[in-house]
Amino acid sequence: MESRNKLHSRLRLWEFPDQYVIEPADGSGAPCLDISRVDASMKLIDQVSECKSLRVPKIHSISGVVGMLKLLAGSYLVVVTETERVGSFLGHPIFKITSLKVLPCDHSLKNSPEEQKKMETEFSKLLSVAEKTTGLYFSYEVNLTLSSQRLHDLGAESKSLPLWRQAEPRFLWNNYMLEVLIDNKLDQFLLPVIQGNILFITSIGKDIVDITLIARRCTRRNGTRMWRRGADPDGYVANFVETEQIVQMNGYSSSFVQVRGSMPFMWEQIVDLTYKPKFEIVQPEEATRIAERHFLDLRKKYGSVLAVDLVNKHGGEGRLSEKFASVMQHITGDEIRYLHFDFHRICGHVHFERLSILYEQIEGFLEQNGYFLVNEKGDKMKEQLGVVRTNCIDCLDRTNVTQSMIGRKMLELQLKRIGVFGAEETISSHLNFDERYKILWANHGDDVSIQYSGTPALKGDFVRYGHRTTQGVLKDGWSSLVRYYLNNFADGTKQDAIDLLQGHYIVAMSRDMAPVPQKGGLEAVANFPVALAVVLISFWFATMSLKQAGSDYKHKHLFFSLLWTGICVGVAALVRANGRIFCNRPRLHKPRG
Repeated sequence: MESRNKLHSRLRLWEFPDQYVIEPADGSGAPCLDISRVDASMKLIDQVSECKSLRVPKIHSISGVVGMLKLLAGSYLVVVTETERVGSFLGHPIFKITSLKVLPCDHSLKNSPEEQKKMETEFSKLLSVAEKTTGLYFSYEVNLTLSSQRLHDLGAESKSLPLWRQAEPRFLWNNYMLEVLIDNKLDQFLLPVIQGNILFITSIGKDIVDITLIARRCTRRNGTRMWRRGADPDGYVANFVETEQIVQMNGYSSSFVQVRGSMPFMWEQIVDLTYKPKFEIVQPEEATRIAERHFLDLRKKYGSVLAVDLVNKHGGEGRLSEKFASVMQHITGDEIRYLHFDFHRICGHVHFERLSILYEQIEGFLEQNGYFLVNEKGDKMKEQLGVVRTNCIDCLDRTNVTQSMIGRKMLELQLKRIGVFGAEETISSHLNFDERYKILWANHGDDVSIQYSGTPALKGDFVRYGHRTTQGVLKDGWSSLVRYYLNNFADGTKQDAIDLLQGHYIVAMSRDMAPVPQKGGLEAVANFPVALAVVLISFWFATMSLKQAGSDYKHKHLFFSLLWTGICVGVAALVRANGRIFCNRPRLHKPRG
């Protein structure tokens, strides 16, 4: 990467009453970025202007500029205030963002109509949700949006471009927020960020082996669990994640990529306070066209595709699986294959070792399409020619157990190829490494799950320990309960914040915009913590009531249990003001075109 395109790795933020000045603090002597707090206009200046008594600035150290968002009247600058170095990717330092800050450029709001001020306040509250976004990573030196194989295949001309221009837009989390900086040709301030995770472990006995696991979340249909399901009309699916497992030893580097994503047709679950809302297939006549677009995109990016569907064959899930199978009949061929594996029927809730049955069915595809491998000179010795695409309903729990099994099998092949393992050697032969590898995948699954559902992954105890535990089952029960409440009381607002950050909805005024309603009474104080507390208390009373019931009083206690359940649902209904701006106010936004 040419020096003129190199990102500034140390920055100083000067916060004046009427402007922000971002000064490179890396000794490069490069120009400073001046941003007006009145209209968010940007320009490069040679140096920070002289400080006067009426313009005493606040000075902060920052790690980068994430981008700029424009709302109704003001604009908002997003910067990285705290980071943690977590490791390296192909020899380049990687940082995790631990704190973001939103800086308003909204002085022009003073002259705006009162109605517009109220709406600006309502929208700007979503930015506080954005500041809490988890799982953000970046590098000043290497493009994290591309897998090792795609990075290796970049031409010399592409490698000389600024990082943001090399980036895969699907995995560039701040793609939309960078647009204003791109328009102002501020390449050295444009920090590409991915969402997902990057985890590391090292060593196998006397051989030093580095294992890296990277998750890249797609931004095309990003969101929360119940509010983003299925595919959009363009074939982009919810919770699409590319997972890359990298092995490095003695100059050799090998990687294996697999992907997950929601079933690629339009379906949804409308949040309605039930524990498991009904699955609804939307525009079923469009399902084949949408799936074709999805798999065509996968073919272009990954080569051959094996779609592994882990969904149940019965109940509501069965309807979706049946539709998926029906659609795939029109798509499958030499390069696209479909395999259904009824995870719950075959493995139940404890016998996950039966995934060996699945591996036997996909082993041929994995060996045929292989993995990426380069030697110490950087010469390509082997390339990955295809990808396994795994899905369940959420593409979290069953999917993570399955992907960890596939990753383990492929890692053993890679280590044998490099010469670390003998012909019959397995990861299980090295107890310390085996334990750390399980934890690596368990943490990976938890991070992806938290970003989509708000809780760690279910069934994570099997990935972490190799078997189900009582504590793990209890933890799954609690996580399921928390997911239920997040779906109903918190994720709507979070979804609005995500849509705002990703540019899926652009704020726009409308002449017939309704004023913001004023909340009063119970609705004014009702919120998620209150709902959670009341429902948990009700749940506890119901459980205790049934436990204490003897045979003579069973019906009486059952009545009181149902009564408490009714109170639980009633209170939940009262406090279910999910706070969705975009959902409740369709005139306040327009789709990004």
